[in-house]
Amino acid sequence: MLFALGYLLVWCGFSLAATLLQWGFDNAGLLSEKMAFANAVLTSTVLIAAGVYQWTPLKDACLRHCRSPSEFLFRHLRLGLLGAVGTGVRHGLFCLGCCWMLMALLFVGGLMSLAWVGAIALFVLVEKTMPWGDRMSRFSGVLLILWGVANLVRMA
Repeated sequence: MLFALGYLLVWCGFSLAATLLQWGFDNAGLLSEKMAFANAVLTSTVLIAAGVYQWTPLKDACLRHCRSPSEFLFRHLRLGLLGAVGTGVRHGLFCLGCCWMLMALLFVGGLMSLAWVGAIALFVLVEKTMPWGDRMSRFSGVLLILWGVANLVRMA
């Protein structure tokens, strides 16, 4: 339970930060009625950044640790109440590290789009659970970069 508490603390913190970011974007007039970026340059920037992140060693390391919570527990468990919470926080940070840029894609498709949320969730699930998930990360990175560049070219 304490491990789960630590894990959830990370995600609650991320949720709070994402909500504040969304609130700031909305107040600045940068979001459409679907809560997606209303600016093509911002949209393209997020697409390209997410694509590049899919290729980084940080993404790879986080994905490796996040794939198996039981293996992570076996290798990194710390004893005591604070140790269990700390282990959960550490695991949560690895899981956040492999997904945060993909979640930023919600600003591309719309925070209020259930289909977009479902597509990203399905992608994250496949990336984390399938043996070929790391190759899928690379492939999706290329697609995201191309999509972002195509948006910029179309604007010009």
